[in-house]
Amino acid sequence: MTFRKCLLRAIPISIALAGLGTAQAGERPNFILGEISRTVYDGVSDDLLTGGLGKDGLAFAAPAPGFTDPENPTPAELRRLAIYNNYRALVDTTEGGGYGVLYGPNVTADGVPTSGQGLVAGVEHIAYAGNASGKVNVTMMVQLPDSFDPASPCIVTAPSSGSRGVYGAIGTAGEWGLKNGCAVAYTEKGTGTGAHDLQDDTVNLITGERAGADEAGKDSTFTAKLGAEQQDRFNAATPDRFAFKHAHSRRNPEKDWGRDVLRSIDFAFFVLGQEYPGASIAPGNTIVIASSVSNGGGASILAAEQDAKGLIDGVAVSEPNINPTPGAPFRIVQGDGPPLTAHSRNLYDYTTLLNAYQGCASVAFPPFALFNFAPSPDRCATLHDKGLLAADTLADQAIEAQAVINDYGILPEQNIVQPSHWFLFVPQAISVTYANAYGRVSVTDNLCAYSFAATGPDGAPVPLSTAAEAALFSTSNGIPPTGGVNLVNNAAPEGPKEDRGSTPDQNLDGALCLRGLSTGADPVTGALLAGKAAGFAERIAEGIGEILAGGDLNGTPTLIVTGRSDAILPPNHTSRAYVGLNQVVEGAGSKLRYYEVLNAQHLDVLNAFGGFDERFVPLHHYFIGALDMMLDHLRNGTPLPPSQVVRTTPRGPGAPPISLANLPPIAAAPDPGSAITFAAGILRIPE
Repeated sequence: MTFRKCLLRAIPISIALAGLGTAQAGERPNFILGEISRTVYDGVSDDLLTGGLGKDGLAFAAPAPGFTDPENPTPAELRRLAIYNNYRALVDTTEGGGYGVLYGPNVTADGVPTSGQGLVAGVEHIAYAGNASGKVNVTMMVQLPDSFDPASPCIVTAPSSGSRGVYGAIGTAGEWGLKNGCAVAYTEKGTGTGAHDLQDDTVNLITGERAGADEAGKDSTFTAKLGAEQQDRFNAATPDRFAFKHAHSRRNPEKDWGRDVLRSIDFAFFVLGQEYPGASIAPGNTIVIASSVSNGGGASILAAEQDAKGLIDGVAVSEPNINPTPGAPFRIVQGDGPPLTAHSRNLYDYTTLLNAYQGCASVAFPPFALFNFAPSPDRCATLHDKGLLAADTLADQAIEAQAVINDYGILPEQNIVQPSHWFLFVPQAISVTYANAYGRVSVTDNLCAYSFAATGPDGAPVPLSTAAEAALFSTSNGIPPTGGVNLVNNAAPEGPKEDRGSTPDQNLDGALCLRGLSTGADPVTGALLAGKAAGFAERIAEGIGEILAGGDLNGTPTLIVTGRSDAILPPNHTSRAYVGLNQVVEGAGSKLRYYEVLNAQHLDVLNAFGGFDERFVPLHHYFIGALDMMLDHLRNGTPLPPSQVVRTTPRGPGAPPISLANLPPIAAAPDPGSAITFAAGILRIPE
C-alpha cells in the first residue's frame, strides 16, 4: 500500500517555488523559467484528476462546467473545463462502453469499480520550460498524488496527445499514474493551445487567461513572431485571423518532443526533491515509465531513443505517432497477403494523400454511416477532370479513390472509419498544421491559401466572440478547426470562406497544393515545383527529416499497443514500421513488444456513438493493461508477453454493455496463429 506524509489541506493554495532549494536529484533545471506555481487540491472541493467534477461530471451525458463570467473566466474555471474536455476527448465515457466499470476515475488501480467519484488529492506544479527569450515557452506540469510513496517512488510521463494543452493526457497516462501513486510528468511539447488573435493582439497565459501580447510579454504561451508593421499589413489584408502555436511557432516543435519529455522527467525529480527533501529520491531508485497515446506516445518513444542519462526504465504507449526512418531492409506481411516494402511513410505524406482522395472515397459508403456526413461527388468529378481518377462513373470513381488510399499501405480495416474523420476534419487539419510546422512557415505566408479564423453563417471570416476566445485554453485542441476557429480558404472564388464550403469540391485545389508540398511535384502535371512553392517543399522535407525515429531504444523494455483499424496513424507506416526498424537496429537485444488489437481504432471517444459502439472495442483498456504489465515487469521482473494480435469480440447489434468477455487479455503465451514474429527480414502479422 503506498503512502505519503500527511499534509494540511484547505482550499487550493498557489505559491511560487522560484528560488527554493535544490532537489535530491539535482538543482532546479536551468530550462525552467520564472515562477513555478504550486497548488494543493484537497480531493473534495477540487482534485488533480477530474477538476472536482468526479466520475459523474465527466460522463458522456454530463454538461460542461460553466463560467461565472463567460468573458472573464478564472484560472480555476478554465482548468476545470480543460480537464472536462480533454478527458472526454480521448476515451469513451459511456457506461456501456466501459466507463466507470472497466476504467474511469472510480475504478481502482487493480481494476475494481467503486461507488465513489474518484477524486484524487495532491499537489500540482506548473511552469514554463524554454530559454530566456520567452519565445520557446513549453508548459510543464507535475501532479503528485497524496498516495505517492517516497520509499517506492515512480514517475509516469504524460505528454499531450495531438496538439492539446498540458492537460491533454489527463484521462490516459495521467489517470493511470495518479491511481498507481506515481508522480505524473506532463508537457504540451510545444504544440499546446497557444492562440494569438492577430486582430486584437491577444494571447494565452499559462493559466489559460487572455492578455494583450505586449502586456503578456515573455509570459505568453505563444506569440507570433511579427513586427508591428508586418502585423498591421497582414490584418489589413486578411482581418480577424489567428496564429496557432503548433502551426506558426516557426520552430518545428516535433523535433523537440523527445527532449521535452526528458525535461518533464527532470522537472518531476526537482519537484519530488522539493516535496520530500529528506527522501533521497533519484533516478537510480525511481521507476520511470514513458507513456501516453498518439502524439504523446510518439514523443515518449523519441524520449527513450534520446535518453542519454538513463532516466527511463520502460515505455508503454498506445497508437503512437512515430515516423520511422524509411529505407530499412525489411518487409511487412499480413496473413497470406503480399509483402509490403513501401512502409514507413511519414505522417505528412500519407495524410496529404488521404486529404486529396478521401472526400471522394467516402461516396462509396452508405449515407450517414459512421458519421459519413461529408462525401463529395464533386471531389470525385474534379479528380477525374484533372486526370487523377480514370473511372467515368461516380460509383467507380469512389471505388478507385479508395483503392488509391489502400494501395498506399493504408489498411482496408480503416476504410469504414475514415469517412467520419473526413467529416470531423482530421486529415484536412493535420495537413494544414503540419505543413506549416515542418516548414517553419509564418502565419503571414497563408500557405496554400489557408488561414485560421472564426466564420459566420455565410462562411466568411468574422471576429471570434469574446466569450469563445476567453475559453480557448479549455475548448481548443490546438489544431484548427477548434474552439470556434476554422480553416479558411483565402482563394475561394467569392472571397475567403470556410474551407469545406468554399468550393463545390471542398477545396480540392488547396488539398492538391498541400500534397505537392509533400511530393515536391505538381500532383496533376507531375512537373517539379518551382519558385516559392519549391522552397516551401524543401523546408517541409527538412523539417520531416528532423523528426524521424531511428529505431534504437537503447535496450529499454517497451510496449506498443495499436488498433488495426486506426484511421489516423496507419500501422504499416507507424507502429508496425517502427517494430520492424527496431528489429533491424537492435536485433536480438530488442526488448520491444507489439500488441495489435483487432476491432479497435484511434479515437475511442467515437465508440460512444451508434455504429461505432457495435463494431469497436476500447483500445484504452489495452493501454491500461500495457502500463500494468510494464510496472509489474519493472517492479517484480515478470516477463513481458511476446508480440501478438489480440482477437477481441465487438459488442455487436444493439451494442450491449461491454465486458471482459469482449476483451481477451494479452496472452503470456499466445498461440502460434496470433504471434507476431520477425525473421529473415519479414515482420509477420497474423490476420
